Amino acid sequence: MNLLNYEKRRRNYRVFLYVLLFSGLIAIAVNTWYTYYTRVPSTIKLRADTQETINFRVPATGDIKAEEAVTVSGFSNNSIKLNLNGPVTFKTGVTNNYVVDLKLFGIIPLKSVNIDIIRDTKLKPAGIPIGIFVKTKGILIVGIGEFNDESGKTLSPAKYILHPGDYILAINDEIVEDKARMIEIISHSEGNNMVFRVMRDDEEIELMMKPEMNKAGDYKLGVWIRDNAQGVGTMTYIKEDGSFGALGHGINDVDISELMILDSGSLYRTDIINITRGVNGSPGELTGFIEYSDKNVLGKITNNTPCGIFGHIYGDIGALDHEFLPIGLKQDIKRGPAQIICSITGEPTGYDVEIVEINLENDNINRGIVLKVTDPTLLSLTGGIVQGMSGSPIIQDNMLIGAVTHVLVQDSTSGYGIFIENMILN
Repeated sequence: MNLLNYEKRRRNYRVFLYVLLFSGLIAIAVNTWYTYYTRVPSTIKLRADTQETINFRVPATGDIKAEEAVTVSGFSNNSIKLNLNGPVTFKTGVTNNYVVDLKLFGIIPLKSVNIDIIRDTKLKPAGIPIGIFVKTKGILIVGIGEFNDESGKTLSPAKYILHPGDYILAINDEIVEDKARMIEIISHSEGNNMVFRVMRDDEEIELMMKPEMNKAGDYKLGVWIRDNAQGVGTMTYIKEDGSFGALGHGINDVDISELMILDSGSLYRTDIINITRGVNGSPGELTGFIEYSDKNVLGKITNNTPCGIFGHIYGDIGALDHEFLPIGLKQDIKRGPAQIICSITGEPTGYDVEIVEINLENDNINRGIVLKVTDPTLLSLTGGIVQGMSGSPIIQDNMLIGAVTHVLVQDSTSGYGIFIENMILN
C-alpha cells in the first residue's frame, strides 16, 4: 500500500514539474515575442528622396506590399524582402506608403508595419507661451444632475437620455452656439417636449426631452454644460507657411477627460506671471496672464487632435532665436543629452535634459520619449517639468525630435514627450 502511494505521489510530482516547465517555456516565449514586438514601431517614417538606414536588431522578416499602381524600385537592391535582423538601407523616392507583415524568425507572426515615405520638412522651434481659447461645436454635456421641484420631488429630465460627452447642436431646429442661449430656450419651453439634435460618437441623432420646473419656478433639464475652454501652453513649432503645432497633446475636457470637438479657437499672447515649483507627488504650474482682446490675438486654432493643436499664425510673435531645423524621426533619436526650449523667464531659452527612454511602440502616443531635466537653472526655477510647459520643443543633434507633454507626478524632474513625426502630419 505504501509503495502504491509512493508511486502515485512520484507520478503527480513529475506531472507538476512538466506543467511548471511548460508554463515557464510559454512565459519565456511570450516575453520574447513581446520584447521584439515593442522594438519595432507600427509605423516607420522615412524621408523622401534620401538614403536612410534603420537598425532595430529584430530577427524578423517580411515582404513589402504595395498597391498595384505603386512600384518598390525605390528600395535598395530593387528588393521587396525586408530583414530587420541587421541594418537595412532604404533608397527612397517620392512619398508613398507600404505595408510589411513581419514574422519572427520567418515563422511566427509579429505585426504589420506601415512604411511611410514622407516629404522632408524643416520646422522653426518656438518655445513661447500661448494663451488658448476654444469654443466647442455645440454645447458639451459634462454631467447629468438632479434638482427638486416645489413639492420636494427629485427630478432629472435628461437622465438616461443624454450622456456626458454628447454635444447639443440644435433645439427645435434652432442652432445653439453658447450655453446662455441654450438656458434661455429651455427656460421658455413652458414644459413642452423639445427635440434636441445631438452629436454622439461622431453621429448626429435626435432626442426628445421635456424640461421640468424646479422649486424656483425655472424650467431645467438637470445637466452640467460647457461651451468653451481656456488655458496656457507652449507653442512647439512654426512652419514656413505660417502654420503651427503646439501642446503635443489635445485639449481634453477636465470633467469627462475626452478630446473636445471644436468649432473655433484662437491663440493669444501670454505673459508668465507666476511659477509654482513642482515637487514629487505634486506637479507645478506656470500661471499666465491673458488679455482676451483682438490686439493680442496671435493666430487661429483649426484642429484639436490627440497629438496637439494646430492652426495658423497671423499675429506678430516676435523674433525666435532658432533657425529652421530638420526633424528627427524615431530612429534618429538616441538616449543621452538633449535640450528643451521654453519661456520661463520671458524669453525662449534652451535647458539641458537627458533622454532616458525611447518607446518606439507605445499605446500612448504622447509618451514615446521619457526625459529628465538636468539643467540646474531650470530645476531651481520650476523643480523640473510643470504644467504649462506642454509643447516645449525637444532638440537633439540640431534636430527637432519632439515636444514635452506630461510630467511624472511622482518625480517632478522627469516627464514624457511626443515624437515630432506624430505632430507634423496632423
